[in-house]
Amino acid sequence: MRTGKTENSIYKKALVLAVPMMIQNGITNAVGLVDNLMVGSLGTESMTAVSIVGQLIFVFFLAIFGGLSGPGIYSAQYFGKGDIQGVRRIFRLKIWIALICTICGTIIFICFGSELIGLYLHGESADIDSAKTLKLGMDYLGIMLIGFLPFCITQVYASSLRETGESIKPMIAGICSVATDIILNYVFIYGKFGAPRLEVKGAAVATVISRVVEMSVIIISSHANKKKHQFLQGIYKTLKVPVNIWWPVVRKGFPIFINEFSWAGGIAVLTQCYSLRGLDVIAGMNISNAICNLLNVVFIALGNAVGIIIGQYLGASRYEEAEKSGTKLMWFTGAVCVILTVILISLSGVFPNAYDTTQQVRDYGTKFIVITALFFPLQGFLNSLYFTLRSGGKTLITLLFDSGYTWAFAVTTALILCHFTDMHILNIYLIIQMMDFIKVTIGYILIKKKIWLNNLV
Repeated sequence: MRTGKTENSIYKKALVLAVPMMIQNGITNAVGLVDNLMVGSLGTESMTAVSIVGQLIFVFFLAIFGGLSGPGIYSAQYFGKGDIQGVRRIFRLKIWIALICTICGTIIFICFGSELIGLYLHGESADIDSAKTLKLGMDYLGIMLIGFLPFCITQVYASSLRETGESIKPMIAGICSVATDIILNYVFIYGKFGAPRLEVKGAAVATVISRVVEMSVIIISSHANKKKHQFLQGIYKTLKVPVNIWWPVVRKGFPIFINEFSWAGGIAVLTQCYSLRGLDVIAGMNISNAICNLLNVVFIALGNAVGIIIGQYLGASRYEEAEKSGTKLMWFTGAVCVILTVILISLSGVFPNAYDTTQQVRDYGTKFIVITALFFPLQGFLNSLYFTLRSGGKTLITLLFDSGYTWAFAVTTALILCHFTDMHILNIYLIIQMMDFIKVTIGYILIKKKIWLNNLV
């Protein structure tokens, strides 16, 4: 009876952390879906341009996520230990990391934006104008750069709040951002209520304003309750972080930054490989990603919750609980994703019809949705497995396991198949998805070896 209560407790604890993240990210992705549909109504070139730029910005977002995740391991463990000063110092370190990443990312996109977008425009399509797509992509990217800084500051606050057990405030900020984005998208894309019709530029303007709203809400609400969030008391009296604090964190966290950046880069290269089969393929993948991203927030949020819970257990030296909880939550996440698979497949034949595009693009969208959905349970299990390994600070191993695998197996296979064979794109996509069975086997062996059970603080 006691075991049953313990199991229910760990599932409840994971859901308490994960559900607000699911709601926040789900609403955000729902807005992305609405954006996608609104932009899609402007034509295939507009939809493809925004999709390509979104893929590139995704690399930047993952770099931010990776840069903050290393310190986040320490933040969760410091909180589990009861060391508020430790959490406070990690927050300051995150501010510096966010600023450096923002500056570097902005410079790269300003200098090489056109070339990066052009990498995806080599495939042929009788129905899509590559030159027009490039121009629309540059228009969209130029405005989106303004939103990088508020996005990064929001991530610093949101990640720190979650690592200290608070996931409601980031959710509320996300909801405010989403509401702003939906309204302003309608106003600026189509030129309503006296506003100019900006089309693709309007989608970018709305997104940037919503980022500022999200940042403002999370900062104001957090600082208004400093009694609860003690690490924010006196947080800006100094931004200095002692060397003996930041050096071990950076050294341990740098592989995570490299991993997230490299993994996102690998996904971008995969998409570029697929684009060699034609711009219709990229447009179809955009449709698939729009609906799949709406549902994958479930296993992403559960994975984040697993990392936080396990990290707090490890920081309190409760190793047995950490081990048992990690295994249970991995299987739990995989099981939940079976439901998502059923939902996605049931929508696969209907959702692509919402886009004003060619039948070929819609057919690709349907088939990509089905293939992606079939592997959702595997992805859910993998995501929880990854966060479990990372929670104990084995960052070099997770680097090799995650992005190392992506480049050595998935990217290499895609490059060979796309460049040197005439294999159909759907078969290539299926093969790349199936290769994750290798990854999950390796990861599960690492979990069972217990190499991740470490207290870093």
